[in-house]
Amino acid sequence: MSNVVVIGTQWGDEGKGKIVDLLSSKADLVVRYQGGNNAGHTLVVDGEQTICHLIPSGILHKDKKCLIGNGVVVDPEVLLEEINKLKGRGISISPDNLSISEKAHLIMPYHQAVDLAREEAKGSDKIGTTGRGIGPCYEDKVGRRGVRAIDLLEPETLEEKIRANLKEKNFFLTKLLNAEPLEFQPIFDSYSEMAEKLRPFISDVSVEIDNAIRSGKKILFEGAQGTHLDIDHGTYPFVTSSNPVSGGVCAGAGVGPDKLHHIVGIIKAYTTRVGAGPFTTELLDETGDYIQEKGAEFGATTGRRRRCGWLDLVMMKDSIRYNGLTSLAITKLDVLTGLDKLKICVAYDLDGEKIYSSPASLKKLAKCTPIYEEFPGWKEDISSARSLDQLPRTARYYLKRIEEITDVLFSLVSVGPMREQTIELMDQF
Repeated sequence: MSNVVVIGTQWGDEGKGKIVDLLSSKADLVVRYQGGNNAGHTLVVDGEQTICHLIPSGILHKDKKCLIGNGVVVDPEVLLEEINKLKGRGISISPDNLSISEKAHLIMPYHQAVDLAREEAKGSDKIGTTGRGIGPCYEDKVGRRGVRAIDLLEPETLEEKIRANLKEKNFFLTKLLNAEPLEFQPIFDSYSEMAEKLRPFISDVSVEIDNAIRSGKKILFEGAQGTHLDIDHGTYPFVTSSNPVSGGVCAGAGVGPDKLHHIVGIIKAYTTRVGAGPFTTELLDETGDYIQEKGAEFGATTGRRRRCGWLDLVMMKDSIRYNGLTSLAITKLDVLTGLDKLKICVAYDLDGEKIYSSPASLKKLAKCTPIYEEFPGWKEDISSARSLDQLPRTARYYLKRIEEITDVLFSLVSVGPMREQTIELMDQF
């Protein structure tokens, strides 16, 4: 028996969806432990694309139980839409294969209203939030005024919380942000209706996970975003509002650290990020455009163009330290095909000093320039490779140097978006 955690090691968008989909075939339970519907996992199965925003992507596999942990903030409307879309594709969804933690906090309409109005008020200083209410929901959670899934089953509690929160949020919206106030009744009626649809799915996810572990079942834990969007360890304040790092599994799913056996870090063969914030290896040239276009680098949820740059192993070393990675899984190696030269950032230059970790100060980080190792590229199509020896020599050397510099071995190498376009080097379970 072994339990596996899938971690994004960059700023998200590393291709976790495909890796989770692959590993789900070996797992009995798939657990989402943090984040909200501001992120999406894009999967390509039998040539058909599926984007999962809240439901773990293991739902595409028969006989797998998918759990949404207490660390996830859930928009009930989005969740029900996702359930209906998947059902429309013939995918069976019931309490037998999907559970929602009774302790998961719910995104409310006033969270979205505050998110949008606040971002609009910032003008050119926008953080780049998706406006889906994720941050304000986590704020209410920490402020001990959040609405939880269990409250959907107690109408009096739900009414009390909505009324109390609206009083505060409407003052904030109208007096500070110059936005329109929200009415109580439409919100209460809508959430009461959704409560009846979600009632069968709400359970004690922590107990479900514990029972599964005691029964010797294999569990896969997945999160959203990536390590450098972590609220504590990312490029603050250009971060998400939760902890995508491996330690977030324990808090966000209700399990002890001794239950996490293999932590695989997903690393894209280059680096991307969406929205504002520092990006040391960003390429604002033809190479960056080439990677962006060939890699189809657009946000799965937002559709926003992703900024692209060379692989940054300074970031990676930080991620290895924060997460305790057991192995690496590299994605989109095929996107680099056709480039004459490749570069990997191995250190930063900060005012003439060579440093090997990211400074917390964004002013210092903005002054950092990348120190690169340069490699020859390859022209051969690698999308049909199913073993390392089928890769060009230069591609193998690129992978070898990443392993040498990070001191972590690869368990998977992805050479295309399809399930079968994967070189498996290690069984994580």
